[in-house]
Amino acid sequence: MPPKKLNVLIYAGPGATPNSIRHATWTLRRLLGPNYAIINITAEQLLKEPWPPTCALLVMPGGADMGYCRSLNGEANRRIKQYVQLGGSYLGLCAGGYFGCQRCEFEVGKRAMEVVGDRELGFFPGTCRGLAFPGFVYNSEAGARAVTLRVDADGLGKDAKTFTSYYNGGGVFADAGKYRDKGVQVLATFEDDLAVDGGEGGAAVVFCKIGEGKVVLTGPHPEFAPQNLNPDNYTKSENATLIDDLKADETPRNDFLKACLDRLGLEVSKEATPVPSLSRLHLSSAQPTQVAELLHALHEAGMVTKEKNDEYIKGENDLFHLEQAGRWNMSSVTNAMTDVLPKPVQDALPSSVVSSSSANVDTNKENAKPQADPSSSDRILDYNEITKHIVTHENEMPDGKETPSFNHAAFFANLKSYVPKNCRESDGMWGQILLYGEVVTSTNTLLEKNPTFLSHLPIGFTATATTQVAGRGRGSNVWVSPPGSLMFSTILRHGLALSNTAPVVFIQYIAALAIIAGIHGYAKGYESIPVKLKWPNDIYALDPSKDPKDKSYVKIGGILVNSSYAGGDYTIVTGIGMNVNNTAPSISLSQLAQKAGLAPFPLEKLLASILTHFEELYTRFCRAGFDARFESIYYDAWLHSDQIVTLEAEGGAKARIKGITRDWGLLVAEELNMDGKSTGRKWELQSDSNSFDFFKGLLKKKT
Repeated sequence: MPPKKLNVLIYAGPGATPNSIRHATWTLRRLLGPNYAIINITAEQLLKEPWPPTCALLVMPGGADMGYCRSLNGEANRRIKQYVQLGGSYLGLCAGGYFGCQRCEFEVGKRAMEVVGDRELGFFPGTCRGLAFPGFVYNSEAGARAVTLRVDADGLGKDAKTFTSYYNGGGVFADAGKYRDKGVQVLATFEDDLAVDGGEGGAAVVFCKIGEGKVVLTGPHPEFAPQNLNPDNYTKSENATLIDDLKADETPRNDFLKACLDRLGLEVSKEATPVPSLSRLHLSSAQPTQVAELLHALHEAGMVTKEKNDEYIKGENDLFHLEQAGRWNMSSVTNAMTDVLPKPVQDALPSSVVSSSSANVDTNKENAKPQADPSSSDRILDYNEITKHIVTHENEMPDGKETPSFNHAAFFANLKSYVPKNCRESDGMWGQILLYGEVVTSTNTLLEKNPTFLSHLPIGFTATATTQVAGRGRGSNVWVSPPGSLMFSTILRHGLALSNTAPVVFIQYIAALAIIAGIHGYAKGYESIPVKLKWPNDIYALDPSKDPKDKSYVKIGGILVNSSYAGGDYTIVTGIGMNVNNTAPSISLSQLAQKAGLAPFPLEKLLASILTHFEELYTRFCRAGFDARFESIYYDAWLHSDQIVTLEAEGGAKARIKGITRDWGLLVAEELNMDGKSTGRKWELQSDSNSFDFFKGLLKKKT
């Protein structure tokens, strides 16, 4: 059974403008969340990584299609075209629409602007001709305008309504009406007079059937929402009413986008999912003194700075505002007071009072000054620029009102109960200090992208969250993280002196074994939960909806390991994401437990179990290396013993998986002849350079 396609990939390489990327990301997250991960992908990733099997939709946003040609012509476009022909979906917006046509004609005859030529993808078998309307200026909103789109009832249903869309430089799909016999269907046309010849049935938006796949191409930008536009950019007489015009047609515009996504085969959310605001982070510990000791160490190291009465930690990527639990914070109090006042009263308050109500600070890490909270409204957010608030709990744990989705007392109690049983060779310190947030960017990013802060955190420090809005996975993958998932990142330090006996590459294998051990050692009866490892760092489960005899496995978890070296140690952040209690988008651990007649997994207890098993296994690994005992445990847990695969990088050679090397953790594949017998030739494949598609094959040069 192939994996369910969960990723919506938005091209963010050369040619794509940051503004168009942000608008596409924000709108698609609202319309498709939480069923899909909406993430960016680079030109290099499109060319080299195995993105097609998990990609539900590839999006080419606005920008400059010549930049797309320079970066993607050749092999990358071949991969995109094959992906679509084999059943994939493609959405091209403005420049992405030009790029998806057989031919592009842009500003013909205007020497400084003219772009004319054939295009490799050729999803629309004709020409995209622009400008549909005059006035476009690169990297500017000067030529932007609101245009009226007449929706085609045959293409999107009788309930489809005419609406106003943002437009800035797009084209018209000329003679679209002539290509019906080639799988082209007009979804919308421009109502206003065009500046170029649109031919027969010139269209603003088209649908194209390409092999088994589906394509939607647009000239305008229906994904641009009015709340994300800056009024200061629209003061000319031609576009002065643009934002108001878009606001008036917000509902039909969203309905049109939903209908287009539905045509592309995606599961659209019934209600738009608001872009989540980041929550406060809560720093707590099993022993009250541990938080106080950590804060003292951070002060001594010069990590904490003061701005008036507030304290901040300035990381390389994030700015953290420290707030002590139980202590009155005048900024927060004023904010709470002004929030409950009627709007006219708020407007009448002195600006000094209103500005002091913000809990955030200037996003310039060098200037910790109050500013408005950009996470307070449903619009495009740059999560890196939002100050993160850490509530420090030095005397008691967070209560249920502060963290309703995570019971800290239950977590620390379970951690204590597991330690004597599991940590025979270790100190039982992992998870003793916890950083938790209801909604965070990414637990890995909060740690790894702030290396100076990270360098002062203790071994076993763990960050966890209920929801991640920018979760990260290996390569171009992102782990979808709706409520009910278990997501956490743990810090460890691995000495360079261990390189020969316990190479750092094995950490991902140890983490995978810890997850399996944490599930099976959770409680009596759970040892039968059918979970396995996929090389190098994924967790798979037997699909409970299928006949067990079919051995149909689906992905339920992943591991991301990032390391940096300094002072004789590797500092390693191990990020883990698991489907535990969520019902979407995939199979969860609790579904497996319930089928076996067992109780579902509370996240607090499962996290405690995995952490204590991880510490125990890692401590043993440092002492004994990846020895015969580890090797045996690993092979018992993985999916690949004697699996026959295709080596794509070796011209389609057939091979049998024999195991991993105990020195550097390389995957060993033994070549087979036409009769299925060994030729004696072997390949050793690195995890960093290969993706093991469980359902298809491998990718790596021979060593």
